[in-house]
Formats: sequence, structure tokens, C-alpha cells
Amino acid sequence: MKIALAQINTIVGDFTGNLAVARRILTEARQAGAELVVFPELTFAGYPPQDLLEKQSFFEKNLDALHSFRRDVKGLAAVIGYLDRNPHSYGKPLFNSAALLEDGEIRQVTHKCLLPSYDVFDEARYFEPCAQTHGLFDFQGGKIGVTICEDFWNDADMFPHRLYRYDPVAELARHEPALFININASPFSLGKPLFREKLLTHAARKYNTPVIMVNQVGGYDEIIFDGNSLAVDDTGKVIARCPEFAEELKVVDLSRSNSAVPYESPPLAEQIFRALRLGIHDYSRKCGFRKAVIGLSGGIDSALVACLAADALGPQNILGVAMPSMFNSPESVEDARRLAENLGIRFQVIPIREIYDVYIQDLASAFENRPFDATEENLQARIRGNILMALSNKFGYLLLSTGNKSELAVGYSTLYGDMCGGLAVIADLLKTQVYEVSHWINRQQEIIPRSTLTKPPSAELRPNQKDQDDLPPYEVLDDILSLYIEEQLSLAAIVGRGFDPALVRRIITMVDRNEYKRRQAPPCLRITGKAFGLGRRFPIVQKFQY
Repeated sequence: MKIALAQINTIVGDFTGNLAVARRILTEARQAGAELVVFPELTFAGYPPQDLLEKQSFFEKNLDALHSFRRDVKGLAAVIGYLDRNPHSYGKPLFNSAALLEDGEIRQVTHKCLLPSYDVFDEARYFEPCAQTHGLFDFQGGKIGVTICEDFWNDADMFPHRLYRYDPVAELARHEPALFININASPFSLGKPLFREKLLTHAARKYNTPVIMVNQVGGYDEIIFDGNSLAVDDTGKVIARCPEFAEELKVVDLSRSNSAVPYESPPLAEQIFRALRLGIHDYSRKCGFRKAVIGLSGGIDSALVACLAADALGPQNILGVAMPSMFNSPESVEDARRLAENLGIRFQVIPIREIYDVYIQDLASAFENRPFDATEENLQARIRGNILMALSNKFGYLLLSTGNKSELAVGYSTLYGDMCGGLAVIADLLKTQVYEVSHWINRQQEIIPRSTLTKPPSAELRPNQKDQDDLPPYEVLDDILSLYIEEQLSLAAIVGRGFDPALVRRIITMVDRNEYKRRQAPPCLRITGKAFGLGRRFPIVQKFQY
């Protein structure tokens, strides 16, 4: 059997556009001689649709797209994800479903059994789970076991502590299907593509059954989908693979012997770069932005964001703005200028000293001659935020904020200042990762100025300021943050790893105390299993003691 894996990039709610993509892929699959084409989860609606699912018209447009598409499915068959109605008088009104389309008709339907409600997922809010596993489709005289995303993620061999009581794949395997198909909207995080492959190859060997997994690709608000769709033979050998972070139609013939296609994992820094580039590109394109503006400080964070943006949107569409005050060194402005020249982006200098002086004069009586402190530092950051937002408003640029995860974690950022923006590009990268990706960018030639990479990090908001005046070395800080935020270890457990108890307590307190800032931050592109934003929900007002 020749099967086409349709790894596509859709837009939530763009039923006309998503239908056009599905039709184009159908034509290409037919021309390639495929007998069956497999599409991702919720192809017509896009994933995740969130509270759009509560709108009746959204559901109806999804059904209209399905019925319009199924009339085109002739000369081959298709498995495709869509929204179905729950006909019962109880439970949630919708099913997350998959249909087998053939000869212009809906031949069979199945519904998702396991509904994830963790991290970025909230499917139990909207969907009714399938009451029993019934994803056995009749096709070409045999049985195909069809599952939807999470249904494949409950193998007792792979998950010592399972989230669900039963395993839909194990139930389907009892009927000895000739093939498993899993349609997906499985988000990217570091290390996940490799684990996803291990999960599929294990199932193929365990049940002596080939597995086809089709995953969507693209950026959807904070979430990035990597694709990495796979075909695995009954020995657990990967025989077809779609690329990371790109659309592709891949046709595999299961009826003949196929060579193994190994996973050539790119360097971690490259994987991060490609994921964030896709996140910027799709967020901009899908929201209707063609150009972006970035505040260029001469530091490493804004340099990395500029590199990503130039690659994602084209250097001609990026404006970098340096906004020096009396505390910024001439070298920082020069570093920003050299970066802009190396990237080929537009560059402007808008000094803020006179604006700052006016603020200080007008606030002098209100401040009652109190000494310079964080207030005046934050004032500079907010002036810069105002300027960048003015450029965004005037010219329709998307403002990309440049704060990293280390800074956002401990509150080393200014609300309504450097946190202004429509998208937080590197908010899920620890400072040490920012350096790692930046060095990867410079692997062949100097794009980010060497002085930017070597000088001590500084916000330059007061004389001779260095980040390390207020924070521990980033190598230490990032280790503690990773243990606390991503591994969710307790204070005692972190101290047990050899860290100073007072320092750990201080860092944890800073993280928790600054939740209110992060709640007001722009959407954060997610590359880890625990990013700030949609997948990490902590109360602002709380008194939990560690």
C-alpha cells in the first residue's frame, strides 16, 4: 500500500485556507500514486482552537469543510481530523475525531479517547472522550487501527506512571490490525522528537505492526509544531520521515522493502534556532504582519532576536533601533550598528536622554529629592518601550521583545518597558542558551559582533552596571532555574544538588514574587516542557512556603 503523509501548516479557524491546503495535498498525493493520504489532527479547524470551540458557527464551518472535501476524495482514500458532534444528551458537545473518506463518502469515523489536560493542553474542557476504543477502519480487505495523538501516549512500557487507565493502542492491537495510523498535533519541545520516535518504534516492535504518524507543523501563538512525521515498519525501523519545521508530502510504499531512514538530530542550538525562526515567521504571517521592529541595545539578547527575525522575515523587513541614554557606552551603540550592517537590516538611533531629563524635571517635586534608584532605571526602559510601540503603531511593525527566560524568571525586566511587544521570542531560553545559540550563529563568520559575545551582560541603566551586581553568575542561576521551573524540584531537593541554601531560597522567592509581571508579558515562544505562559499556571496571590 502506498501511503502519503501530509505534514501541513494550517491556521486556526481559516476553514477556506485549510480546505485549500487539503485539496492541494490531495491532488499531489493522487499524482504520486498514493492509495491513502493521512492528514493531521483537526485539519480543518487547526489546533489548538481553544474557546473558538464554544462557537456553534465554528463547528458548523468545520463540518462544511469536511463535507466539501470528502466529495473531492476519489481515486484514493483519506484519513483526516475534524470536529464531530456528540449526539448524546450528556457530556461535552464535541468529539475530536478522525474520518476515513473514500469515493466521495465518509466511510468510518472514530473519536479521540484520551484527552490531555496538562501543559498547553486543555481538551477535557471541550471534548467528550470516546466511550470505548473503536478506531478499527476497514480498508482494502484489512483492518487499520486509527488513533488521535494522545491515544498513542499511554504505553505502560514507556510511561511507568500512566495518566490514563487504559491504552487504546493495546486494545486495538487485540484485533490484529495490519497498520496503525496516528494523526497528531504534537507540540515541539527540546528532546521530544526523539522521544516521539522511540514511542512509535517501540509500538511497532511490540505489536509487530507498521505505524504511520502524521504531525502538523507550524507556529500557533506560543506553540511550535515540528512535524517530524514518521512511517515505521513492523520491525520498528523508520522507513520514511518528514523534515523538521517544514511542510512536506511524503509517500511511502509499505508493500516493498524499505531502507532505514535514521534521525540525524541537529545540534541543540540549531534546533532552537529553527524552531524560533518558524515561530516568528508563522506568528507574523498568520497575524498579518510583514515587518518587525526590535530595540537593539548592543547586547546579546537583542542581537539573537534580530538574527532570528532577519532569517524569518527577511532582513529588508526588520528595523533595529538603538536608544542610548547617558549610561550607554558608545561601544554598545556601535555593536548594535555593526550587527545591523552584518544582517542587512535597517537601523536607527533615537537618543532618549533629553526625553528622560524632561521626565526627571517634571517629576522632581513629586519625587521629593529622593535618591536615584530602580525607579529611574525603569523610567529609561519605559521610554524605550514607548518609542518602540510608537514605531509599531505608526508603521504597522510587530514589536519583538527581547527578554530571556532567566530575566523573566527573577523579574529582571521592566513591566511596560523592555517587556513591551507582540511576541516574546527568546522568553523560553535561559541566558546560557542565548549564548549557545549565538555562538552557533557565528560558527562560520562573525554576524553577532565578538564584543557583544564577550562583554559582561548589562542593562546599562546606571553607571557601570553589570547583571552580576544583582544576580549570581548565569551558569549558577540557570541551573537553579532549570531545576525549579522545568523539573519542579523543591528547595530542599535543589539544595541537595550542591547549591547554597540562601541563594536557592532567594532565587525561588524572586521567581514566585514576579508572577504578576509574567502574566502581563507578550506570548512566549515555547521550546521547553515548561515555558512561561499557556503551559505554566501559577497564582499571583499565594503564600506557599518551601
